Amino acid sequence: MRIIPFILTALLTAGLIVVLDIQLQIGGSKTPRLGNFLSPQKGFWQNAEPIETQFNLNLTSDKLEGKVEVYMDERMVPRVYAQKVNDAYFVQGYLHAKFRLWQMEIQTHAASGRLSEIMGAKANGVDFLRRDKQFRRLGMVYAAEKSLKAMEADTLTKKAMDAYTAGVNMYISNLAEGQYPLEYKLLNYKPELWSNLKTALFLKYMSFDLAGYENDFEMTNARGIFTKEQFEKLYPYGQDSLDPIIPRGAQFKEPGLAVKKPAGVDSVYLQFKEAKTIVDSLIKPDKSNGSNNWAVGGAKTQSSRPILCNDPHLGLNLPSLWFEMQISTPAYNAYGVSFPGSPSIIIGFNDNCAFGFTNAMRDVRDYYEIKFKDASKKEYWFQGRWQPATIRDEVIKIKGAVADTEHIPMTVWGPTMYDASFPDPSGTGKAYACRWAAHDESNELRTFILLNYSKNYYDYQNAIATFSCPGQNMIFACRTGDIAIRQQGSFPAKWRRQGDFVMPGEDSSYAWQGTIPEEDNIIMHNPPRDFVSSANQLPYDTAYPYYLGGSYPPYRGFIINRELDRMSGITTDDMKALQTSNYNIFAEMARPVLLKYIDSTSLNTNAKKYYSLLQQWDLRNDAKSAGATVFAVLWDELMKAMYKDELGQTKLPVPWPDESTLLESLLKDSSYEFADDITTKDKVETVSDIMRIAMDSATAKLAGLEMRDALLWTKYKDSGIKHLLGLPSLSRLHLISGGGEFSVNAFKQYHGPSWRMVVELTNEVNAYGVYPGGQSGNPGSRYYDDFVDTWLAGKYFKLQLMPEELMKQQLKDLKGHMTFSKS
Repeated sequence: MRIIPFILTALLTAGLIVVLDIQLQIGGSKTPRLGNFLSPQKGFWQNAEPIETQFNLNLTSDKLEGKVEVYMDERMVPRVYAQKVNDAYFVQGYLHAKFRLWQMEIQTHAASGRLSEIMGAKANGVDFLRRDKQFRRLGMVYAAEKSLKAMEADTLTKKAMDAYTAGVNMYISNLAEGQYPLEYKLLNYKPELWSNLKTALFLKYMSFDLAGYENDFEMTNARGIFTKEQFEKLYPYGQDSLDPIIPRGAQFKEPGLAVKKPAGVDSVYLQFKEAKTIVDSLIKPDKSNGSNNWAVGGAKTQSSRPILCNDPHLGLNLPSLWFEMQISTPAYNAYGVSFPGSPSIIIGFNDNCAFGFTNAMRDVRDYYEIKFKDASKKEYWFQGRWQPATIRDEVIKIKGAVADTEHIPMTVWGPTMYDASFPDPSGTGKAYACRWAAHDESNELRTFILLNYSKNYYDYQNAIATFSCPGQNMIFACRTGDIAIRQQGSFPAKWRRQGDFVMPGEDSSYAWQGTIPEEDNIIMHNPPRDFVSSANQLPYDTAYPYYLGGSYPPYRGFIINRELDRMSGITTDDMKALQTSNYNIFAEMARPVLLKYIDSTSLNTNAKKYYSLLQQWDLRNDAKSAGATVFAVLWDELMKAMYKDELGQTKLPVPWPDESTLLESLLKDSSYEFADDITTKDKVETVSDIMRIAMDSATAKLAGLEMRDALLWTKYKDSGIKHLLGLPSLSRLHLISGGGEFSVNAFKQYHGPSWRMVVELTNEVNAYGVYPGGQSGNPGSRYYDDFVDTWLAGKYFKLQLMPEELMKQQLKDLKGHMTFSKS
């Protein structure tokens, strides 16, 4: 009888072996291979990091030229001391891989259109194959290859990239399966070796995030339903409230490049109220990707030394975009944040200077309609004859399926984004090629490296001169007293409205006529007002001789300039307070307009309660503020009530007017044209009528929020920091937080200040910083998200350029010591 239990046990064991070696389908996704995932030797248990872990290491490599010492401080910030500059980049690559490997790889897989390899064609309702195809057809790999060519032709950046890649691969090559980051185990795949191309891809991913936003297709749709006069009112160029980076009234020289409109532009291109059937691409970066930066001169500070501040606003994720570190070499000694995936300190300071960036917001991505000769797409019509198209074959591997190949016709404009094989979402079957500044050869890495070396204003000028895309407002301050800002990039010289709409591509008439000459990109150096700043507003007023395109929020720039203008005796604490300010400058301007048009005598009890909250609100988007929620909901409902009838004339997507458009229109015109609801034939509505509709709708929504205990601002915006896979258990969600789109502290739901930095250039640099994450990418580490609470509280860590001797003295209190040397 013993044979029966034996057979049952054998069958159960065999069943478990089979089950534990397959991925089980659960809902829209699959489990990891449970045997490996649960294995004590290789599984997720290995990712649990003891709280007192010491990061000690002694490593040799024939890729090193000398010795490098690394000391991990109490926040696990590595202090790297290298005898040779390129050895520092080797160690930086090793450390990035050690603490952020999966993040580095998933971001470059996304950039190169390779997520289907990991996720499959579709998972959890996400069409990864469609996304991959879009990134391939946008030309992300093509752009990275061209930039890599430029970077490897430059000895400085070539050596830095080679050393960095060697360091990453040294770590990967010695990585045991049990040490794989948790996400590899969850998704059941293995890391692959790094390459210089991957660094180029990462930098292009930032170009997409910061210079990839466009709404050409939506604007083309809007052109089809509005007259020219209506269009200009809904989508004006510039704002009355604009306080530009280069102050109003600046005298512009005769432009270095005369831009001419093509013949027949009014009848062919600027042709309004003729509906089209095209829509935009699936994936867009956040329109609000921006930032704040400013520098004040010594005449305005208590220490009589410059103070530079920067807080880039980006999507907030875990692991964080940034990795904090100090790099000390015989050539420079720099501190700040780096990109896991790229060498160098990106935003930070050295012994002499500080530097930072905000996004320029320029429109450097346009679409051209292409006519192919036949379905082979090997020839297209251009300049009066059929031109050969180069076909770029992009193979997309798909987990659990046969690979898919995209045959992308390359034209004089660039890659064909849409055609019959990859139709635009409305299915017109037309072909559209993409012209994007990021496709041009460029070497942005050179700028970052040279800024680390900078000692003075002239070094800063030299460092930024070659930066091309994404265009940035590059701010600088120096211990000697210089402050400066310049909007740097390769910007197409355009005529008014060029690139706002899809353009004809059958000849060169609508081509970019050149790049804005360097001398026309004005630099602001030691201005009389003794401060420079940017917050993504227009760099110049509309008298500037070139059309800028793009989208430029004016309000953060307005309040920053107002505050800096009135301040004196400034300290680093003053700058921290400004950086974390929740004051809503837009509401300061807009609330009087709302109150003017609300008839408070006709409100019901509930509406009066919310009206009172709006009246009494202190204009701060603080976490526990109900007034902030009332304002936000009411303004949103006013926007909908004002414009939904006009925008509803088509089922195609069209851009909503900016908040500034509605506010400035109501300030100027009480009989605003768009107040009339065009769907009602027997009545002409007024602004007061529309406000009544908005108030009624807002009251209902606010009552619903109150019933769900979600009226306070923190609960209404429900902010968080998401894991890159969106897994709630690995994210920090439902954070108690203030801020918002119109505050200097621009913390929205999952987007906001990704790094706050304040640097006072005293003899011993007095610097502070914080980012919402942690140094480790391992969710099982105490250092995964340990900065988040400090960041939420508006507090900062002291940032110090520590001499190596001092780190040696503190060795027993540190989190680790690593030595790298030549083998």
